[in-house]
Amino acid sequence: MRPESEDVRRRFAEEARADRPDLATLCLLVGAEADPALGEAGIDAAQTELDRLAGLLPFGVLGARAWAVALAELLGERCGFEGSPTEYQRLDSSLLPVVLRRRRGLPILLSVVWIEVARRAGAPVYGVALPGHFVVGFGDPGERVLADPFGGGRLLTGTDAELLVTGTTGEALVPAMLAPADPLDIVLRVLNNIRAWAAPRPERTDVSLWAVELSLLLPSHPARLRYDHAQLLVQRGEFRRGAAEMDEYARVVDAVEPSTAEAIRRKARAARAMLN
Repeated sequence: MRPESEDVRRRFAEEARADRPDLATLCLLVGAEADPALGEAGIDAAQTELDRLAGLLPFGVLGARAWAVALAELLGERCGFEGSPTEYQRLDSSLLPVVLRRRRGLPILLSVVWIEVARRAGAPVYGVALPGHFVVGFGDPGERVLADPFGGGRLLTGTDAELLVTGTTGEALVPAMLAPADPLDIVLRVLNNIRAWAAPRPERTDVSLWAVELSLLLPSHPARLRYDHAQLLVQRGEFRRGAAEMDEYARVVDAVEPSTAEAIRRKARAARAMLN
């Protein structure tokens, strides 16, 4: 691992375990992992841009709807932050420093821009992790207003939100889906999107690897990620490390799924056999 990556990961782990993890910092560190040339100057420049955008919001905004309209006018209309279907084919649509520069990105990264700009201005803002399409919310449940940064800041009615969910997943919208998203859950979802981008591109296992390794630094993550990490190591020819991680994962799941654990141990033995 290159020295600058070690520093990025150390800072990422420390921020993820802070009492109040900073969403912008974590997403910018993801960007620094993807692009070593970003450096501290690039991270600082991105934070400065978020501050600058927040300073363009009007003073004295009151009420959830007024905040949503103000953000839509600034970021959607004046600054041109929005999405398009082609963004799903680009890795940099998941990287906050690039999204700030291009003003294009996936729904969740555009929402991060909205959240961080609005938060700096004192707005009651939070992420809403609808299945298949991330949006932002303003205000408490009694006056909640939803906006879609990917759509340029379009305000969403309850019917709009239902259509977003059913149109992308076939699921029905339930109230729990509208709960404020935890910053660490947002970061994990960003990293999952990066892994999803890399998965059909076997020449980019390097991206899959750093994305899963950052995910493993989060204090709470799916146990399955350890097995995914082991498989990636084997795929990249690191058979000994991959086999050792498979054995460790098998030990963890043995008590609840012994047949699964044994299948994983067989894969570990097969990986070690590749060393002969």
